[in-house]
Amino acid sequence: MVEPAVVLRTRSLPSAYDHPHASDEARLIAERGTVLRAQVGSGVHGTSLSGQDDRDELGLCLEPPQFVTGVARVPAGLSRTRTVAFEQFHRHTAWDRPGGLANRSGAGDLDVVIYSARKWARLAMDGNPSVLLLLFVPDEEVVYRDAVGVELTANAHRFVSRLAGNRFLGYLQAQKAAMTGEVGAHTNRPELVAQHGYDTKYAMHALRLGFQGIELLSTGRISLPVPEPERAYLRSVRRGDLPLAEVLAAVDDVEVRLTALQDSSAVPPEPDRAWVDDWLHRSYQWFWSTLP
Repeated sequence: MVEPAVVLRTRSLPSAYDHPHASDEARLIAERGTVLRAQVGSGVHGTSLSGQDDRDELGLCLEPPQFVTGVARVPAGLSRTRTVAFEQFHRHTAWDRPGGLANRSGAGDLDVVIYSARKWARLAMDGNPSVLLLLFVPDEEVVYRDAVGVELTANAHRFVSRLAGNRFLGYLQAQKAAMTGEVGAHTNRPELVAQHGYDTKYAMHALRLGFQGIELLSTGRISLPVPEPERAYLRSVRRGDLPLAEVLAAVDDVEVRLTALQDSSAVPPEPDRAWVDDWLHRSYQWFWSTLP
């Protein structure tokens, strides 16, 4: 494995917005404390189609002591009366267009979430696919990574465990339900259903989660972009080149394979919680020592 590099491109984030986790105060906490931020969407998976995708970024930050050991809170969006605990800064640039929060992200939009390091670590240890992915992003897709982020990335294996199996399966099954518009499932791309008979983007994500979950439970890592020939297959599904019956059969196949790996001996049953606790403690102590 190639050692991760320090990448100091930018920590700048979009301006505040009237969303509970998009206040200017939350933005400043996220910017100043960012230790790792990278692209995590279709661009990094290698499944994007020219001119069709937004850019998804995910990161984590260290917040000042009053938000960890005290009771400090941040405003809820632009409100001067309501407050929330700081857990993340969450901003979609699509909200800047008429329609605001109801807008779907489209080509050229940025969707970015910066979690507090403590929340990110909890989600990662629980096996959340989107959160774990951040540890495997290649250097060229990293937006910002300081020495603290380098240590974290170099210890990705500390977060990987069999717990991820259930999470990958749950996400896969949700995408599978949404691709065909099952009762209770959410889909917001009726144009794809009308054109292809199913939501091809949800179908692609269901398969991608299956491929990546299988790799993670078999090797302890996720390769980015998705290796061939799986990557080409995912792109063909997204374009709608394949009939629904074939895609459903492929999703069922990866679901069965992923289920069979639930007791895989290639990864430990639990994450290394002691190491994560130590990393968080040391990282926060260092960050607080640098504050004026």
